[in-house]
Amino acid sequence: MVYKMKLAEISEIELDDDSFRPRPMTFTKLHGNGNDFVLIDEVARELVAEEAKRNFAMHCCRRSFGIGADGILFLTSSSRATLGMRLFQPDGSEAEMCGNGIRCLAKYAWDAGYVGQSFDVETLAGIIPVQVREKENSFWAKVNMGVPKLDRPSIPACGSGEFISEEIEYCQVSAVNTGVPHAVIFVQDMQFDIKEMAPKIRHSSFFPEGANVNFVQVGSHFRIRTFERGVEGETQSCGTGAVASASIARHLGLVGDEVLVETKGGPLIITFEEGKAFMEGPAVTVYTGELSEEYHWSLSEEM
Repeated sequence: MVYKMKLAEISEIELDDDSFRPRPMTFTKLHGNGNDFVLIDEVARELVAEEAKRNFAMHCCRRSFGIGADGILFLTSSSRATLGMRLFQPDGSEAEMCGNGIRCLAKYAWDAGYVGQSFDVETLAGIIPVQVREKENSFWAKVNMGVPKLDRPSIPACGSGEFISEEIEYCQVSAVNTGVPHAVIFVQDMQFDIKEMAPKIRHSSFFPEGANVNFVQVGSHFRIRTFERGVEGETQSCGTGAVASASIARHLGLVGDEVLVETKGGPLIITFEEGKAFMEGPAVTVYTGELSEEYHWSLSEEM
């Protein structure tokens, strides 16, 4: 297979012994429905030291002073799956999983010849199966998101039983874990100040590890706005949030086994099969680049 040959080839690359000289670092910018990421390919070797990854993400995600992104994806090798994925967010925290992020990683891996049409990715949330396809010059990935976790200890959320309706900050809130914890609030009108409403729920004492917050309007089409922890703001799209919102809506009998979710950045298709949730959507490569020597040196001094 092409991708196996590619992995074998890059494993034979000789590394530079001069560890004190900053090496040029190539990156790739991608987005999934406007949720954008910088990908660093560390399959052959580590490019950003473990102790520096947090600060690297904080600096490079800054839109006015860095590359600008909703997160940094590190593509790695894996002994348990075809590839590994780690995601560091703008605040320096590491997220367990990201639906749009894994599609972007799949796009890069497909273009690089690392993978075939079906493969799996090791994440902090477990091994995630992925299928990819190209249609009319666009790339789509279908991600097996597993069984949504509704019980409070698995979210995690305080208390016992399912988290279906709790009043938090005058909102009726449901919660579920779809790789990361999500709060879901159904609304009639999407015109509101999300920066005013969401942080209070995101930081609620109900959620010991915090939660992403989704506002959902169910009508002729399913609309969603998401405030993401780690980004600490609204993103154009959130894959795990779309799955979470569809899962709660399905659990309440509001939708069936296939849901078209309209995010601010575009559509996602969420389906359910034998209890498992699947997310399908596009991913786009924006550009590839290289950190300048000047910026690289400034990062080295600060990290």
